Amino acid sequence: MVEKASKLKITVLRRFKPDEVFTEPPINAGEMGVCGVYKDGQEFIVEENGRMPEGFCGWAWDDINKVVQTLRFNGNFSWFKEPGVSVNCCTDGLRPVMFKIERI
Repeated sequence: MVEKASKLKITVLRRFKPDEVFTEPPINAGEMGVCGVYKDGQEFIVEENGRMPEGFCGWAWDDINKVVQTLRFNGNFSWFKEPGVSVNCCTDGLRPVMFKIERI
């Protein structure tokens, strides 16, 4: 029997500036602020079809997609005491974005 996929909510917890990640950046990238794609507290819904929500960054989606798929199909992560939830980030090394991903 195949279980029905769940809807998820992705919340932008925090965007980081390079100087919050490094004392001295490992490369000279010029002046950079936080990621401009998102706003802190912004929410996205992943429908049962599992498609990337409109307005979501494709690079970030690729980074968190394995977690999205695990939670969609009712998997959990043993290192979190709360079932149906995870906290992950995109892999932008200079200005990462932290996401909370949860079943709804």
